[in-house]
Amino acid sequence: MDGVIDMSETITKGFLLEDLTWKQAQVLLTANTIIVIPIGAQAKEHGHHLPLKNDYVMAEYLKNAIAQRLPVVVAPTINYSFYPAFVEYPGSVSLSAETSASMFKDIVRSFSRFGPRRFYFLNTGISTIRPLKTAKEELEHEGLFIEYSDLRILLDQVRSELEEQEGGTHADEIETSIMLYMAPSIVDMDKALPDFTGNGAGPLCPEEREGTVYSPTGAWGDPTKASREKGEKLVAALITGITHDIKELLRAAGTGISTEN
Repeated sequence: MDGVIDMSETITKGFLLEDLTWKQAQVLLTANTIIVIPIGAQAKEHGHHLPLKNDYVMAEYLKNAIAQRLPVVVAPTINYSFYPAFVEYPGSVSLSAETSASMFKDIVRSFSRFGPRRFYFLNTGISTIRPLKTAKEELEHEGLFIEYSDLRILLDQVRSELEEQEGGTHADEIETSIMLYMAPSIVDMDKALPDFTGNGAGPLCPEEREGTVYSPTGAWGDPTKASREKGEKLVAALITGITHDIKELLRAAGTGISTEN
């Protein structure tokens, strides 16, 4: 982008904060600005057929899709957070729920110094909802408002229409289908294996151990049933749902900016 942002024109697309200078950021960070903050693990196991950076790739894809559709400022992707269910697998990293919540709060408070009051965490995890909920509740007392994506809600309807696997929620039929559409080059379907022994309490574990759920591959479900065609429908549902969520924030912020695109 060039060095000047013309605020006299109607803005219908977003900006990636990482591409801006501080002077450009100064123009964009106002009380009406919605900050989108993606979360996507870059060190979290996803079975034998998907890389540790799977969620980061998903977050990057979605943040760029949203930036093409809505007048928001998109922050750099957070690549570490609270992922306790996968720490038994080498390369997987998890922060505590408390550290994650504190990080979310610190990021929001830092942005708020320049004007923004409303934030949307583009969340690609499930366990991350716990620290996000904590941050949301505490920040509201400071007049700072956040919302976040919940994949279970956003994908519920289309998942019920497409899913063939017996069960599963991780590196499974659904998540693998999404990646076959978003980034097929990182998916190795030759190594995909069904791995679902029933739901249970505790983290996944590659060994049979008391207090854990046995998953030798780390793929909780049946990724062999995944397809790009399913992924296309799932990704469309994600983008539609996230776009709707953010439009509600834009209306609440009273931006005066059209959200019809």
